[in-house]
Amino acid sequence: MLRTSIASSSELVPVVSVPRDNRSLVRDNALSVGSPDCKNAIIHGENSEVLAVLGHRLRRSVRCIYIDPPYNNKETYNHYTDTDTHDVWLRGTVDHVRQLAPLLSDSGSIWISIDDWQMHYLKVALDEVFGRKNSVTTVVWEQRKSRENRKVFSNNHEYILVYAKDINQFKKTRNLLPFSQDVLDRYKNPDNDPRGPWQSVSANVQAGHATKGRFYEVVAPSGRRHSPPHGRCWVYTKERMDNEIAANNIWFGKDGRSVPRLKKFLCDSRMGLTPHTIWTADEVGTTDQAKKELLRLFPDRPVFDTPKPESLVERIIEIASDEGDLVFDSYLGSGTTAAVAHRLRRGYIGIEMGENAVTHCAERLQRLIAAEVENDSFGSDQETICGFGFYRLP
Repeated sequence: MLRTSIASSSELVPVVSVPRDNRSLVRDNALSVGSPDCKNAIIHGENSEVLAVLGHRLRRSVRCIYIDPPYNNKETYNHYTDTDTHDVWLRGTVDHVRQLAPLLSDSGSIWISIDDWQMHYLKVALDEVFGRKNSVTTVVWEQRKSRENRKVFSNNHEYILVYAKDINQFKKTRNLLPFSQDVLDRYKNPDNDPRGPWQSVSANVQAGHATKGRFYEVVAPSGRRHSPPHGRCWVYTKERMDNEIAANNIWFGKDGRSVPRLKKFLCDSRMGLTPHTIWTADEVGTTDQAKKELLRLFPDRPVFDTPKPESLVERIIEIASDEGDLVFDSYLGSGTTAAVAHRLRRGYIGIEMGENAVTHCAERLQRLIAAEVENDSFGSDQETICGFGFYRLP
């Protein structure tokens, strides 16, 4: 993994009051992989206590935080019990996010998984932490495709609350989603244009407050005349339209008779799609698929009840960070965030208090790194290979 620098303590000014702790993290070399110089870390300990020790060193250095905290849905799971009172859960979750907020870089963002039971309360509380203007969006994730017949309604979705440290910086730096094959297939080149594939889009728009210069006839190469539909006007003035036609930027169909349309070239487009707010199961997976992922990795161990699929976490990390940036998860669970960050060549730090920090998180990364070495994933560029340190908070 790419090494990620951590700011020196001389630069740090706490944004929120964090209790100081004289304890320090202890590296377990038996579970660690690679050089101690590598900043990637799995930390076995209670997350708020670890942040009290570590947080001031990481101030403004984390580009993407993803957490999947307990939802307080009154269930008992294989690896934890989720039965706090509403007030205790909300106060504890918000206080923890307050500890995380100072870690974010100026263009950083935090992504928080939650379900319908507490989402609305948490959203209002976090608006006060980050400022309502820094609320980026609420993503709706289709976490199951099957129908739940035992409930009044079949709950098929969860949410991801997204907050930015600074919404203006986040807008400038967030990444686009890669073009899907469906989108790429829309680009053709039926007239063998030397600029390459293109797709056509409407050359007329709603009239609204359009000036008279947008209402005129366009003469197609065949001689056929076209006027804009009722209530609409051409997107260009006549002079501009004539110039675009001369530059072969207007398409009249193969026979030269059709309604004019604008040619939009693949080479001129931003290579990506603006992220949308509804993430379907077909795009990013389901809880059931995540369980199957874990069962393939750990067939002899109790499966996590509500894991997140790698494809979901991958989308978050790809939108919110670039190679070499630091990704942070303080509810690491089975290690999915760290594993995906490693694969995407991000730096990462994860905190987990349960024994699964060893049985799942550490072993998952050990296997991943071993596979990279065996497959020679990085070729001769050994400097890009970075393992992780496993640390405990005594």
